[in-house]
Amino acid sequence: MRRAAIERLLPAAYQRACVPGSVLWALLDVMEALHAPDEAVLAEVDALFAPYQAPGPMVAYLARWVAMEHLVAAPRREAPLPLPPSRLRDLVAHGALLATWRGTPYGLRTALELATGVTGFVLDEPVGRPFHVVVRVPEAAADQLALVGRIVEAEKPAAVTAEITIEDSPPERAVGRASVPSSPVGPASPVPAPEEPS
Repeated sequence: MRRAAIERLLPAAYQRACVPGSVLWALLDVMEALHAPDEAVLAEVDALFAPYQAPGPMVAYLARWVAMEHLVAAPRREAPLPLPPSRLRDLVAHGALLATWRGTPYGLRTALELATGVTGFVLDEPVGRPFHVVVRVPEAAADQLALVGRIVEAEKPAAVTAEITIEDSPPERAVGRASVPSSPVGPASPVPAPEEPS
């Protein structure tokens, strides 16, 4: 708020006393300077909620809004994030999509690919073990197993057990593999089921 605008809010007697060089004139200059940082933030408030424009600490806060708190929760406040800020921004940007597909193979693969920056995760459901999934991690993501474990634990259905293995699997094994969307518009169409033979 400019000094002149603050001055107009004062009673008439104060406005008459507000002349250059007076104490009130100087006080209004200080008030203008104190308001400037807050007004700059309010002028760009939309950027605080845009994942690719928000400051780093705000992105971690936004992750909690889109149910990604398991990625930013740390035992200590000063502990570093378990993934690079750019990947966290990707996860926040696709938060609505991931929430829509949470608990599905597509949702789990998409979350893993966005968080690690690596494609080729394969989910196998062994025939002899109901309610169990084997997550096969590409070798390129082998150094991110702690992050993969956090995501698998949070994104899989509660009644399902999971096993994580590192494997260099050929792409053809990844039936229904997720393709990371370019923009968080909405859920992609599910992979159509194969037609029944007549």
